[in-house]
Amino acid sequence: MPFWNKKETEFEEMAEKIEDQPGISASELARQLGVPTSTVTRRLPSLDEAGILLSEDEKGGLWPFKKRK
Repeated sequence: MPFWNKKETEFEEMAEKIEDQPGISASELARQLGVPTSTVTRRLPSLDEAGILLSEDEKGGLWPFKKRK
């Protein structure tokens, strides 16, 4: 079982916040979720594995792409 399956609720919450606030920084996302920035950074590759595609701009802002099925 992939890691993200164990934390699906947390990953969905991250994805929703990024969709609601395109360009949000990892540190602001972490603040809103009440977790360390390192937790957000560590989870980003797993979001990709879960089919939640993101882009990071030159300032570190996170931007959503559509979800893969």
